[in-house]
Amino acid sequence: MGGACYKNKTLDIIKPCPNFKTHKNLIQIVLLLLIRDSSIIHPRRVLSLSHASSIFPLNTQTVCFASSGSSRKIALMGQREKSSNNHSSRKRGMGRKDQKGGRGFDRDSNKRNQSNDSANVKAASKKQSEFEHQNQFVRKEIDPETSKYFSEIANLFDSNGVDLEERSVICGNALEETRGREYEIATDYIISHVLQTLLEGCELDQLCSFLRNSASVFPAIAMDKSGSHVAESALKSLATHLENPDAYSVIEEALLSICKVVIVEKPLEMICNCHGSYVLRTLLSLCKGVSIETPELRGAKSSKALAKRLNLKTSHSDENNLEFSHQGFPDVFSYLLSGILSCSREDMKYLQVDQCSSLVLQTALGLMVKQDDELLEIIPLVLGCNNSANGKEEGVLIETDVAKEILESLKDNSFSHLMEVILEVAPESLYNELFNKVFKNSLYDLSLDRSANFVIQALISHAKNQEQMGLIWEELAPRLKDLLEQGKSGVVTFLLAASQRLQSHEHKCCEALADALCSKNETRISIAPRLLFLDNYFYSQDKSTWEWAPGAKMHLMGCLILQEIFKFSSELIQPYITSLTSMKPEYTVETAKDPSGARVIEAFLASNAASKQKRRLIIKLRGHFGELSLHKSGSFTVEKCFDACNVALREAIAAELLEVKADLLKTTQGPYLLRKLDIDGYASRPEQWKSRQEAKQSTYNEFCSAFGSSKSNFPKNTFVSDASEDAPQDVEVESTRKESDHRPTSGVKRHREEHAKDKNVSFAGGKGTKQKKSKTSEATDKPATKKKPFLSGEMIGKNRYSNKLRI
Repeated sequence: MGGACYKNKTLDIIKPCPNFKTHKNLIQIVLLLLIRDSSIIHPRRVLSLSHASSIFPLNTQTVCFASSGSSRKIALMGQREKSSNNHSSRKRGMGRKDQKGGRGFDRDSNKRNQSNDSANVKAASKKQSEFEHQNQFVRKEIDPETSKYFSEIANLFDSNGVDLEERSVICGNALEETRGREYEIATDYIISHVLQTLLEGCELDQLCSFLRNSASVFPAIAMDKSGSHVAESALKSLATHLENPDAYSVIEEALLSICKVVIVEKPLEMICNCHGSYVLRTLLSLCKGVSIETPELRGAKSSKALAKRLNLKTSHSDENNLEFSHQGFPDVFSYLLSGILSCSREDMKYLQVDQCSSLVLQTALGLMVKQDDELLEIIPLVLGCNNSANGKEEGVLIETDVAKEILESLKDNSFSHLMEVILEVAPESLYNELFNKVFKNSLYDLSLDRSANFVIQALISHAKNQEQMGLIWEELAPRLKDLLEQGKSGVVTFLLAASQRLQSHEHKCCEALADALCSKNETRISIAPRLLFLDNYFYSQDKSTWEWAPGAKMHLMGCLILQEIFKFSSELIQPYITSLTSMKPEYTVETAKDPSGARVIEAFLASNAASKQKRRLIIKLRGHFGELSLHKSGSFTVEKCFDACNVALREAIAAELLEVKADLLKTTQGPYLLRKLDIDGYASRPEQWKSRQEAKQSTYNEFCSAFGSSKSNFPKNTFVSDASEDAPQDVEVESTRKESDHRPTSGVKRHREEHAKDKNVSFAGGKGTKQKKSKTSEATDKPATKKKPFLSGEMIGKNRYSNKLRI
């Protein structure tokens, strides 16, 4: 063989070889020629040569290159690979993991529509398959001098031998070295880590200069596994400079240059890319002025949103859950969003069911909450409608044929997430149309689906009026038991919450739930235990002989149902109150120790049940307050018990906490609890402490006498007089008390941490002061508007993809 030609390039002459006969040797030569001649080769791509050799063992005497340039080249790359591995060991913990089989733009294995139920997944668009192959950038090799330069910078920063001023100069000079090679450097697995550090430490003008220079390749950088982190760091660094009002014009110019390229380069490829999707969501949030660190940006369900759905929101005046960190760039946001939607119109039905693109659409809609005029234009477009302005004037937003397609798509995993957001932000007119055209007469069937049932929960939680609540009740009420048996207790929970919020069908809801848990010939004394262990009860073979399951974890949704129940008027929930207060003392203690069960007890103590009923439960916890206070969840139960009981029981609680004071001071919640209950004052001057407690209670009783009512959430019951009225058992208090040198920290802020440490995303539940008293007798039928979010940290539920929280 005299010479070989590949891609119109003359290669080195290959010496004749007597063994060059088999197809196996021919494939070896072709692989070597491809690797040697490829212009996109990367140091880590040498692994592909090793992989090829493992498949086709290479005989060194079979193929011999006349030129030694290739051998020197491969040897150099091997050295760089070794040094790269050494450097990467210092850069662990950067939020990236090297996956097997390669990395980055060339190895982007973006799998769409990943769902456990493949039958519900639509086929991807043919155009989407083309997105992965359009505008592929040819990645040039980084020369050894550049690699060494950035490696030295990394070593210098790691040594902490550079002050702030010198660091800024170094960052500026290093970013200048990337001019014209932004894509190659940003997508290099090793150097990209250094580039992130440079972007976080440079000045604003240097950062904007880098973004303007890299704007033409920004989509390619954003779609690379390593480059996406660089793009994200650049955008986050921009956000930190927004504290300076003078920087807005410069930042707006840089963002506009990026958005223009994103729109021109057909954003569909970026939307459907697993890395590009997140960068695009970050860009949208930055342009809108929303904090980039919000959990919704990563697909997580905000605890505030769930608290609002369950009527647990702290303040109903704060309907917008977004955290606006700056004024944003509304013109740039509108330009980017309109460009994305214009390019996506033809493929919208496929983008609805794509996991990555669905997240982009969810973020865009969530950022436009309360912008009703814009949402009336965008939501029909996202749903696949082609309404004109005339159609909008006629009041028709959703066509009948489109409504049928929406109903069929609700069982898709990605589309169900998108529809949840649509129902949350949709203006009332659009919500009503969706309710009547899509969901009406299909609620029960959708409630049984593994994905669509979450949409039904969102639909119920955003019901607008009592008429809609009546329609929902007619479809679901006869099937409450079936829903609980099928494991769809979340639908029942939101049905109770909507009933309480809209003050509709409250008594019927409580009765229907009791009938679903107990047969007509059964006593209802077991309602509370069966709800605490809801799944355990319904999965038992013989429900009539079911008993308390000691040691088992209490059911999250069953506990949430009880929390919702205890927000109704006490006249409507007497069977539930009786059931809870009649449990054995050991069952009550076990409930208080469980994170979800403790929430139930706290909800009961905060309800408008009679003080006598509350003290009946508190007495069963005597002797365990010290143990409970050492746990984060139990400490809040102890505080609620202290606020709800009479002075004699308060003294018993203080005595138990004094015994474990040394251990309690070592916990996070201990100093606050000791200070709140004034345990030091009780230890030093018990009589004065008791007098202060009586004075506080007397003042509170006078307030209730002047402004309260017998049906208020805070009944007019004096705890001191209740003590004599009920004649409770004498409480033994230690005669000798220890003085402790430790003083509780005064600056400790109370924070309720979550109870499920094995979960990725947690709920933030807060505890506040006492609820304000309602001023009317009808207050008991209305949601308490001053309650802190009261969600269990275990409400992680069904993580169907990403970190999205599901109930």
